[in-house]
Amino acid sequence: MKKVNYSLMYVTDERITDHTQFLNVLESSLKGGASIVQLREKKLNTKQFYLRAIAVKKLCAKYNTPLIINDRIDIALAIDAYGVHIGQKDMPVCIARTLLGKNKIIGWSVSNEEQAVEANNLAVNYIGLSPIFKTETKIRDLDTPLGVEGLKKIKKLSNKFIICIGGIDKSNTAKLIQNGSDGVAIVSAISQANNPEQATQQLKEIICQTGTKQ
Repeated sequence: MKKVNYSLMYVTDERITDHTQFLNVLESSLKGGASIVQLREKKLNTKQFYLRAIAVKKLCAKYNTPLIINDRIDIALAIDAYGVHIGQKDMPVCIARTLLGKNKIIGWSVSNEEQAVEANNLAVNYIGLSPIFKTETKIRDLDTPLGVEGLKKIKKLSNKFIICIGGIDKSNTAKLIQNGSDGVAIVSAISQANNPEQATQQLKEIICQTGTKQ
């Protein structure tokens, strides 16, 4: 597997229902410097998801950016994506790894210290720490944001790359990188920005500047 830059993941926003606009925002994020893309679709049927994944993969290839698929291992295999991101209620990691092979990326959602420790012994490439802050796109009523303190505790326990997700924007990205996150996963701060390309560029600059200061 080629080395993957996890620093700035754009997670696609299914609230953008117009397909052309969806792809325009995606391309803006790629132009702005997103280092990896996660295609996340909860409402599309399998055929719709497959067709969208093909279009998204084509754009990602244009910018030489890895594409991973949220949840759907079948879609990831069908389009030969870089890998998948799976949650606690999805396919068990050991089965996912068997299906995907050793060269694909597997990210695993983690929301507490116990899960982070469990991930140390699983064949995952990174853990998606969620939710870090409160957010409309990710949080459920029973989810308690981990915050920076939660990140710091899990950083001490984990031997995996850590990508934080949930309520992240240019106001708090630096703090997460400074406290041990290897990357951030962004939805609204890019997809809902007036200028998604510029918003991505600003986030990229913050990550690069913070990383060089460490």
